Amino acid sequence: MKQDYKKIGLGSISLLLFIFGILFSVFGDSVLRFLGLNPWSNGDTGLHNTIYYSLIFYIPALILGYKFKNHLGAKLGKTLSLIMTILLLVTLVFLVAV
Repeated sequence: MKQDYKKIGLGSISLLLFIFGILFSVFGDSVLRFLGLNPWSNGDTGLHNTIYYSLIFYIPALILGYKFKNHLGAKLGKTLSLIMTILLLVTLVFLVAV
């Protein structure tokens, strides 16, 4: 019985972008301060902008995962990015509504 292996391609970047998004969510405060940007919307309080900047990684990961779904890691990257994007957008809607 011959087993078909998935090839590495652009869809594989989906999982890598998701990991970068998680890392930016964790270490983004330091990166933003280094760039001279404030990680919080109102001084040291308010919305934590770092979490929403991580959407820069999640949305392309989601698109690449959908477009190249037969590549290695694309399905996992797509699924995890979709979950994080939905959670962040729902959180944003509830925070803005309050």
